[in-house]
Amino acid sequence: MPEKEVVIEIPWDAEAKLMSRPNRFLGIVDIRSISGSPADVQEEKVHIHDPGRLEDLLYAGNDLLLKKAANTNRKTGWDVIAAKADDGWILINSAFHRKIAEWAIRNEVSPFLEGLDSVAAEQKFGDSRLDFLLGKGNKKIWVEVKGCTLINDRKAIFPDAPTSRGRRHIEELIKAVSGGDEALLIVLIFRPNAQCFAPNEVIDPDLAAAFRDAIDAGVNVCPLVFNYEGREIIYRGNIPLCDGWKLL
Repeated sequence: MPEKEVVIEIPWDAEAKLMSRPNRFLGIVDIRSISGSPADVQEEKVHIHDPGRLEDLLYAGNDLLLKKAANTNRKTGWDVIAAKADDGWILINSAFHRKIAEWAIRNEVSPFLEGLDSVAAEQKFGDSRLDFLLGKGNKKIWVEVKGCTLINDRKAIFPDAPTSRGRRHIEELIKAVSGGDEALLIVLIFRPNAQCFAPNEVIDPDLAAAFRDAIDAGVNVCPLVFNYEGREIIYRGNIPLCDGWKLL
């Protein structure tokens, strides 16, 4: 792993304990302001900006970091930034994935990202919008970005809930390669103890099958490890695919 590299700063405004999660995007928390005064403890609704189940991170009694919402007209006055785990604070706010991916592309953290001539975000391909279209000479490189927060025995696995949208994006990358372009799947892994990456065959066997088809078709996969140190996202380096998912 490289020395500490700061990607972006993500400040927080309050700590809280999760009380319940009425639905995927809403949490009820017991919040404490930065002052830490017992008189400041209060129950609040918070927005969970992540489509995953996050069952290993969002459970009653776990600690969270929150950011005050800029829009005062929202139904929820706070955004969840991170949740506590054995390996530290884990970023669980996908609103930051674009900026993190842009940093990775700009800093050429993978050979696939070296020598680019152009970077365009949110480009339509087939029935989807893929996250980036990169230009390198006369080559087009289609890029999709996924965030991963689930770990099992030091293996980062995605997804933590079935996702037909995620499978469709991978299938679009396969079509891009079959049409003569190049394709890259960037996986942003927010578990610093992860040593390899694999699709979650138990949770989403259809996506895992599409992932294997993508590797066979020549889609490149770039798993990148980051951790959140309470105020900053730190880049820790690339990790390989787990055994059984590499082309031999």
